[in-house]
Amino acid sequence: MQLVIGGAFSGKRKIVRERSETCSWVSAYNGNMVEDWRTQWLEGTTLVLEGWEQWIAPSLKKSENNDDIRKEFKALFQTLIEEEEKRNNKIVLIMLDIGKGIVPVEKDERRIRDIAGWIGQDAAQLAVQVDYVWNGLSRRLK
Repeated sequence: MQLVIGGAFSGKRKIVRERSETCSWVSAYNGNMVEDWRTQWLEGTTLVLEGWEQWIAPSLKKSENNDDIRKEFKALFQTLIEEEEKRNNKIVLIMLDIGKGIVPVEKDERRIRDIAGWIGQDAAQLAVQVDYVWNGLSRRLK
C-alpha cells in the first residue's frame, strides 16, 4: 500500500496518474462509498482511494468515540493490504492534509480534522511508500 498526501489541489492525482498506467479510482468526491472498492477494483489495475475526510464524516454519527472510528479505518487498511497481496496489484491512498491552518470552530469539523490526522498517521505507518505532494512536486518520505 502506498500513501500520497498533501494539501488541496497540490498535484496528488497528477503524481499518481504519472506513476500508474491503469487505475481503478474510488473517489468520495464522485459519490463513491469507501466500501465500493471491492466492486470497482478492476483486475490488473492499481486501486486508488481518495476522499478520506468525506468517508470519515458519516462515522461521526455512528460513534462518539474517536478511537473506535480510528480502529475502524485501521482495520480497513489491514484488509486493503491483505487484498493487495492476494491480487498482486498496488493500492494507493490519496489523503488530504487538513491538519495545517485554522482549527475549525464546529465540533464535528474538528473531529474530522483530528481523525483524518490520526488515520493519516496509521496509513503512513502501514504503507510501504509515502509521498508528500505540494505545488506539483513530490517528496518521498518513506
